[in-house]
Amino acid sequence: MNERDKGTEEKIVQAARAVFLRKGYNGARMQEIADEAGTNKALLHYYFRSKDRLFEVIFLQSFSQFFPKVSTILTGNEPLPVKVVSFVEHYIDLLRENPYLPQFILSEVSRDPESVPRLFQAAGLNPEWFMGQLANIGQGVFPPGSDVRHFILNMLSMCIFPFAARPLLTRVMFSGDDAAYENFLDQRKREVSSACLQLLSPTAGQR
Repeated sequence: MNERDKGTEEKIVQAARAVFLRKGYNGARMQEIADEAGTNKALLHYYFRSKDRLFEVIFLQSFSQFFPKVSTILTGNEPLPVKVVSFVEHYIDLLRENPYLPQFILSEVSRDPESVPRLFQAAGLNPEWFMGQLANIGQGVFPPGSDVRHFILNMLSMCIFPFAARPLLTRVMFSGDDAAYENFLDQRKREVSSACLQLLSPTAGQR
């Protein structure tokens, strides 16, 4: 692919990212993405064939940048509470940059349950490795007999829900004030980290 083709492809990807951000995955239309990119819909189909394929490219880009940082956090020498705080901050930052991801994942799980594990694998994400790392570094910190999957689900759910429910929250809790909502997300990092640390053993936060 020559530089001109790469430039056109990247322009389409950036346009799609902007439209997905505004409309969400279900509300985005290929024609709108073409208009945003300043091109025609036929060219979009030439490069990406479908909206699913276009979103898959954006998904892989987003999570391919995310996983190396998570790997560094989990394999570092810091105690588990420090790792939890770092993970929560990094994950919420990822969702702020890509707030359409939760809706896409949920819709994909309903439409094609096999697609999300495949996308995770393509992006280099290994859930079993992630759970194993937390279980190993959590020995003596997680309450005896606890299932690390509960901790992971609680942590991810608390991070994801404000983004999955953003259209509702911004209208009901923030009266459409986007700036107030963004400020809330900054506070959310501290709240989620604090709640997660309380799920560990009573002495975890003191280590």
